[in-house]
Amino acid sequence: MKTALVTGANRGIGFAIARGLREDHRVFIGARDPMAGRQAAQALDCDWVYLDLEDPDTFGPALTRIGGVDVLVNNAGVLIETSMMEDPLGFETSMQVMVHGPYHLIGACRPHMEAKGWGRIVNVSSDWGSFSAGLEGPGAYGVAKAALNALTHALPRDLPKCIKINAMCPGWVQTRMGGAGADRTPEEGADTALWLARLPDDGPTGGFFRDRKTLPW
Repeated sequence: MKTALVTGANRGIGFAIARGLREDHRVFIGARDPMAGRQAAQALDCDWVYLDLEDPDTFGPALTRIGGVDVLVNNAGVLIETSMMEDPLGFETSMQVMVHGPYHLIGACRPHMEAKGWGRIVNVSSDWGSFSAGLEGPGAYGVAKAALNALTHALPRDLPKCIKINAMCPGWVQTRMGGAGADRTPEEGADTALWLARLPDDGPTGGFFRDRKTLPW
């Protein structure tokens, strides 16, 4: 059975992704709130690890406890609505959680994936990070997601072919971030991530998807 790590999975889209992967994976929820992590893991009958994307010192202990990640879902995100120029800390936090953290987790998970000859990396992004959509959204959110998209597009040239990496946009989802008025359930938002996590050997890599269809960058 393959092992999956889903960051920020104690609620929302991440929780739905973890629940979907639970059918055929050993799943670990990555959470920075221990109580929320334990409660979510209990609800899904899976495991959890303390993982704070703003604190890289938590990465090593979490991955050591897991023992090897076959499927990495970089789901954790923040929506800081202040001006990028007026709130440099908000900019730094956005980039750490949605770009630097995922990059370092990918690097830490790569040796196990390469040794096993199989790995899947799913970056939960947004069309707000798409140049074709104008990098919309408040604060640094769109900029960080655009950087995550660029990382997804470029990393295949530096990863072995057995590791597939893709980004996906879940759409407007009914979560704490998306609000109650959103038009998609977390399960609907999670569907493309679940598809990408189970890609066959001839599946795509370095792409950007929504509803299992290619999106423009």
